Amino acid sequence: MEQATHELFEGENPMNMATDPSLTPFFHPKGIVIIGASHNPTKLGYGLARNLVRSGYKGAVHFVNPKGGTLFEQNIYPDVESVPEPVDLAVLLIPAPTVPQTLEACGQRGIHAAIVISGGFRETGAKGTALEEACLAIAQKHNMRILGPNCIGLLDTHLPLDTTFLPPPGPIPGEVAFISHSGAICAAVIDWVRGQGLGLSRLVSLGNQVDVSETDMIGPVADDPYTKVITMYLEGVSNGRQFVTEAARITPKKPVIALRVGRFESGQRAVASHTGALTGQENAFNAAFRRAGVLRAETTETMFDWARALAWCPSPKGPEVAVLTNAGGPGVTAADALEANGLNLAQLNPITKAALQELLPPAASIHNPVDMLASASPELYAQCLQILLDDKGVHSVMVVLPNPPMYTAGGVARAIIPVISTSEKPVIVALMGSRLIQEAAEHLQAARVPEYRFPERAASALSALTMQADIVNRPQEAPLTSTDVNQQAVINLLRQFKPADISETAITFLPQQNAINLISAYGLQTPPTELASTLEEAVQVAQKVGYPVVLKIASPDIIHKTEMEGVLLNLKNTDEVVQGFKTLIPRAQKTYPKAKIQGVHIQPMIPEGQEVILGVIQDKQFGPLVMFGSGGIEVEGIKDVAFALAPLTQRDVEYLLENTWAGKKLKGFRKLLPADRSAVVDALMRLAQLASDFPQIKEIEINPLRVLAEGSGAFALDVRAGLS
Repeated sequence: MEQATHELFEGENPMNMATDPSLTPFFHPKGIVIIGASHNPTKLGYGLARNLVRSGYKGAVHFVNPKGGTLFEQNIYPDVESVPEPVDLAVLLIPAPTVPQTLEACGQRGIHAAIVISGGFRETGAKGTALEEACLAIAQKHNMRILGPNCIGLLDTHLPLDTTFLPPPGPIPGEVAFISHSGAICAAVIDWVRGQGLGLSRLVSLGNQVDVSETDMIGPVADDPYTKVITMYLEGVSNGRQFVTEAARITPKKPVIALRVGRFESGQRAVASHTGALTGQENAFNAAFRRAGVLRAETTETMFDWARALAWCPSPKGPEVAVLTNAGGPGVTAADALEANGLNLAQLNPITKAALQELLPPAASIHNPVDMLASASPELYAQCLQILLDDKGVHSVMVVLPNPPMYTAGGVARAIIPVISTSEKPVIVALMGSRLIQEAAEHLQAARVPEYRFPERAASALSALTMQADIVNRPQEAPLTSTDVNQQAVINLLRQFKPADISETAITFLPQQNAINLISAYGLQTPPTELASTLEEAVQVAQKVGYPVVLKIASPDIIHKTEMEGVLLNLKNTDEVVQGFKTLIPRAQKTYPKAKIQGVHIQPMIPEGQEVILGVIQDKQFGPLVMFGSGGIEVEGIKDVAFALAPLTQRDVEYLLENTWAGKKLKGFRKLLPADRSAVVDALMRLAQLASDFPQIKEIEINPLRVLAEGSGAFALDVRAGLS
C-alpha cells in the first residue's frame, strides 16, 4: 500500500446524482414481453399476463409461449426472436434450467433488462447456484440487468405497471414504496396496507439478487415523484458502504425506513477481543443506518405505522407534544408512551390554558394531557384541538379517542378533520377500540389522517416524525481528521508482515511493540514500554523507566492478561520487580502451557484517571466500525458501549460519548473529577482515521485508555492490533 486512502460516507454523492440508466427499463419500459405466459387460469403465467394487461400499462405488451395462440386478445409468439418492437423489458416465468438460454436469446435481441420470477436457483443448492452464475455471465456479456431470480416482480401504481402474479386486488395508488428481499412479505404487505387505507407507489421484489440489489434499487425508487416514503424489508445488504452512501443522499429528502431481519445469529464466530465479541451485525447495521439517516423499525407493523405518518403529516418543529382526550386513563397512557419514545409533554402557555378553561367544565383538566371529560362533543374536540395547535410551544398533537358515551367516534372524526387538514403541525389520532371506532377509522383514512389503535402506536409514529425532522435538519459534517499523522510509518510497519505471515481464517495479532508503534504513528499517546526477556533485563528496564512501574506478561498467545492475573501494578522498587517477574512467568506457563512467553513488558505507572475502551474493527459489510465505552475486565459483561462508522464526524463522537456511561462521566460525577474529554475525542478521531486509511488492519483495541484530569491527556495502557 503506497498511498493511504480515505473513503467518506456523507457528502461524496450529491442529491442530484443520476440514477443508473441501465435500470431505467424496469420502471419506464417501452415494451414488455412475458416469457412463459399461460392460457391456464391456475398457472402463475396466466396471473402474470392478467396483471400486466389489467394494470393499465400503456406500452407494448407481448407474450411468448411455444404453444402459440392468443391471450387477452393478444398474439402469443413462439419465441423472443418473433416478438415485434418495441420491447426493452423481459419477464421470465419458465423452468429454471431454461432461463440461461432464454436470457441469451433476450440479449441477442437487444433486451437489456430482465425480471426472472422463476424459482429453482441458489435457494435449492449447488446446481441452482451454478444456474445463477450462468445467468449472470450471460447478462454481463449483453449489458443486461437482472432482477431476481426467485422474486415476484415489481409494480408501479402510478405509471401504471404490474409485473407480479399476485391475485387481485392490487395496492391502491399512494406515496409509500416498498423494497423487499422476500416475495411472500410483498404479498402480505399489499393486502395489509390496503386494509389500512395506505397506498403504495412502487413495490420491488428483489429475490436472490444475482445482479440488481437493494442498493441499486433505492435510487430509482427515490427518484419517483409519487414516492414520499421508502420502506425496506432487508435480510442484509449487498454492498454496505455503497448502501450507506446512496441512502445518505436520499434520506434528507425522503424518509427511508428499514426492517432488518435475521438479527439473532447462532454459532457466531469465536472472537479474540472484547471489540470482536461486542461488534455484531446488529451494532454494525445500527451504526450504518444512523450514518445514512435510515429509520430502523423493529416490526413490520411499526414500519408501516411510521410510513403512514411520514407520508401524510407535515414535519414537526420539535419534540413537544400535546395530548387531547376525553378520559384520564388514556391520557396518562399517552403521556407514558410519549416519554418512552423520547418525546415530551408540551408545557401549555397561559393563553392556551385560559382558552381551554372557557370551553371546558370545571372538572376537566386544562393541563397537558388535556382531559375534556367523557361528555366532550365532536365540536368541543375540534375547538380544543385548534386551541392546542395555536400554542407556539406545541409541536404536534395526539388526539386520543375512545368511543364517546354520548356521541360517536365517527362524528368526532368528521369534526376534527377540517382542523387537521389546515394545520401546519402534525396531528395523529389514537382510536381506542374496534367495532365502535370503525367509522372514525374510515373517515380519517379517507382524509389521510394517520390513526392507530391505542396511544403506544401513535406515540411511536410521532417519534418517527421527530427523528426524520432531525435527519432533515442536521448539518452536513466533514469527518474529523488530522494531518498530524505518520502514514509512512504505518506503511513501513505493515510491510514487515508478508501475506504468508497472516492467517486467512483469523486475525493475526501484532507483537505488543508493533501495536504500540502503530497507534503512536497516528498520534495516540502510550506510556514508554520495553520488553524484558530475563530477570536481569527486568531490573535494568525498571530502573531506566523509573519507579513505580507496571509489569505485564508478554505473549502473543495471551490476549486478556488480566484474566490470568498477568498484570502487576505499582511496583515501587527492585525487590518488588524481582518478585513480580518470578511470579508472572510461572503463572503464565502454568495457565497457558502452550503459549509462547516472551517475558514481561514494563511501563511507568500512569497517574489515576478514568478508564475507557476504544476499539475499531473492519466489518465485512460496512467497513471500519468504532467502539467506545466502559473499559476494564468487565467490558463484555457491562456492555456499556456504543458504535459508529469511521471516519467519525463530530456528531458521531457526541453520540458515542452521550450514549455511554463512560462518556457521560467524563464530565465528572459526584466525587469523580472531570477527565480530559477533549483527549478522548482526539483519540477516537485518530483511531477511526487509522482504520479508515488502512483497511488491512482488521482490528485494534485499546483497553484501557486511561483518561487523566482535564488538560492532562489520555494514555493507551494496553493495545492489541491485528491484521487480516
